[in-house]
Amino acid sequence: MKKKERHQLLRQLVQQEVIQKQEDFVDILQKRGIDITQATISRDIKELQLIKVPAQEGGYQYNLPPEMNYNISKKLARLMKDAFVSIDTQKEFVLIKTLPGNAFALGTLIETAKYQEVFGCISGDDTVLIICRDEDSAERFQRRIISFI
Repeated sequence: MKKKERHQLLRQLVQQEVIQKQEDFVDILQKRGIDITQATISRDIKELQLIKVPAQEGGYQYNLPPEMNYNISKKLARLMKDAFVSIDTQKEFVLIKTLPGNAFALGTLIETAKYQEVFGCISGDDTVLIICRDEDSAERFQRRIISFI
């Protein structure tokens, strides 16, 4: 697994699960078939600037740094201005083309934003396919994205 993909997965994990120790990351990733060491996780935590916050069950858990927890719209707008190439719709599908290397981040931001129109998305290197709930949702979502440009 490439570093960028691993970092994205770690970001998702801290948002979805209670992870209290570096070993928790290692265990979760190994259960998913990803061979990883605690030393690699330690470096990733530093690079991602993960922080520990009080956990509801007691103790502490890893979390994203504060600036990553909010203002998705601002990040989405900045990414769209910097990397947008084109957008098109067909029925309930929206296809966004970006400069190479930017689509994965865009797809992650779209999914993190949890837009009502979006059922899910698939990201590649320079393309994001967004599956909307219906044709009207696809048109609304396209207008939303264009407003960021």
